[in-house]
Amino acid sequence: MGKTRYITSIGELTRKDNSICFRNNNKNIYIPVENTREIYCLNEVSINSKLLDFLSKNNIVIHFFNYYGGYSGTFYPKEYLISGKLTVKQAQVYLDHRLLIAKAIVNGIRENIIEVLMHYYKHGKTEIKEILDYLKVNSLNNLENAADIKQILSVEGEIWQKFYSSFQYILKEDFVFNKRVKRPPDNPLNAMISFGNSILYSKTVTSIYHTHLNQSISFLHEPSEGRFSLSLDLCEVFKPIVTFKTIFELVNNRKINVNKHFEKNLNYCLLNDEGKKIFISALEKRLESVSDHPKLKRKVSVNTLIKLDGYKLIKFIMEGKPFKPYSLKDGM
Repeated sequence: MGKTRYITSIGELTRKDNSICFRNNNKNIYIPVENTREIYCLNEVSINSKLLDFLSKNNIVIHFFNYYGGYSGTFYPKEYLISGKLTVKQAQVYLDHRLLIAKAIVNGIRENIIEVLMHYYKHGKTEIKEILDYLKVNSLNNLENAADIKQILSVEGEIWQKFYSSFQYILKEDFVFNKRVKRPPDNPLNAMISFGNSILYSKTVTSIYHTHLNQSISFLHEPSEGRFSLSLDLCEVFKPIVTFKTIFELVNNRKINVNKHFEKNLNYCLLNDEGKKIFISALEKRLESVSDHPKLKRKVSVNTLIKLDGYKLIKFIMEGKPFKPYSLKDGM
């Protein structure tokens, strides 16, 4: 599949012969092309058209993040997996079956949140039982009865709010969560959520790039100009098991510290350089973790599971096979 490369320092990224070279403080770091899948620029990085042409020829995606750790954009090489037939059918499925797919995505979010919370419930966090019961019964009923996309999005918002309300029982006392604030994040938890979700979203952009799907035709999120809205759809079900499990692990094992690993002022709170490195390491470990896939009869990584959800969507579009996003409960 190829590796993910993170650049966290200010510098210059260029082509050097048949390698990628990152120059920082008069030192050259070489990145091999053969096993590189994507590059993340998390600081100010200079590039040129010669490099972009080289990346394009090798189908390497490069993501850019802003000062606040938020996703800015992606250099997306010329698509090499183009299918007019699939695009036409994907658009038709949007018109005919949008609600069906949107509900499947929201139900996937619900199921994975339940599985994450069940871990803590079984380990003595009995205070979250009421939240679990609501998600298991009320949220499912509300989703099944939703008649349009607006109602489905309302149920999704309700599910996330229930999840957020459990944090007071799960996380160490130093990390307080009042409400979700994104632009810019206002406290350490929101900083980690925004950063983790941005990386997960861009991972999904890369995964979809390596399928025949059209990035602009989405089902839960509104298709709109200037963004890869299908990636927003497919990454949603992975947020509980990637972003949030990473956060819970780092906080509860005291691997990340409120005072040491964040940059704060009156208007925002961000992971500092050391905090980003700790977070990225834990997130990548989770993305590369493997589990047995019951249908494929082999171990697959979370990174692969994201791509497999894209293939499931293609199966629905082209063959009408039921679309069920990845479920931690089912293992598929």
